[in-house]
Amino acid sequence: MELRKWGNNSVVTEFVIMGLSSDQKPQLFFFLMFLIIYLITLTGNLLILTLISSDSRLHSPMYFFLANLSLIDIIFSSVTVPNLLSILLGMKKTISFSGCITQMYFFQYFVVVECYLLAVMAYDRYVAICYPLNYPIRMNRKVRIQMVVGCWICGFVNSMLQVVSVSMLDFCGPNIVDHFFCDVTPLFKLSCSNTAISQTVFMLVVVMAGMGPLTFIIITYIRIITAIMKMHSTQGRHRTFSTCASHFTVVGLYYGSGIFSYIWPTSTYAMDKDVKVVAVLYTIFTPMLNPLIYSLRNREVKAALKKILSNKAVIFK
Repeated sequence: MELRKWGNNSVVTEFVIMGLSSDQKPQLFFFLMFLIIYLITLTGNLLILTLISSDSRLHSPMYFFLANLSLIDIIFSSVTVPNLLSILLGMKKTISFSGCITQMYFFQYFVVVECYLLAVMAYDRYVAICYPLNYPIRMNRKVRIQMVVGCWICGFVNSMLQVVSVSMLDFCGPNIVDHFFCDVTPLFKLSCSNTAISQTVFMLVVVMAGMGPLTFIIITYIRIITAIMKMHSTQGRHRTFSTCASHFTVVGLYYGSGIFSYIWPTSTYAMDKDVKVVAVLYTIFTPMLNPLIYSLRNREVKAALKKILSNKAVIFK
């Protein structure tokens, strides 16, 4: 363990990332599995971006937000997965203190941005269903851009609060991070200083950046469902429900796993296998599933994909 002297104390200059398990036998299997998932994530989300940018039928507010979600998922998964793959191959498991803090910053940044973006996407569906005549005005290009920029700004503010609070802690050893990436909660366990203030900041961020958007989404969907149930046409209700189904599924997957990992008493936090499995779900699987969910349940996306495939088939003939 590498330490440097700071006053009368020894200070950790690098951390060792434990990974998913200390058992070396399944490492190759996990490497191949996560490599395939990562490649599917990149391919799927890049395909969504390509379809939205190339097909004029997808130049609407809903797909503008979906394009931003795909971009976030690409970067979000790239923050943790490449490092995990190198660990599974038995390569360097150590990371410098600054590198660990940087990884934590970007991870928290994109977690928060996605939380707010999912709330914005829920609002978009709310306006489209409850105020269809005013939808083009309420969700014009300027408003859409302001909403997305606001999501990114909120992510920056919240992640900076996390980084500053954790950077002020002392780390005297041990330096083994019992996780497959640097995150806030496992770092609390390694600090040799009082973490009360940092944990308070952490919980405030969880409430503001996590539970705040989730509460907004729930209220929004209550209003959406109320408006749908007032429709006289059964076919109209079914069609309207289907436009929200993809987003609602993504929210359920993202928040379902995220709540288990973060809405957890930090004083009794135990980084056991179950918590790591849940972390794998929302950091690795969810970014892969998002484009699949939207493409499989969306006729317009499937139509755009068929158009591109048919054009390529004509070219190759």
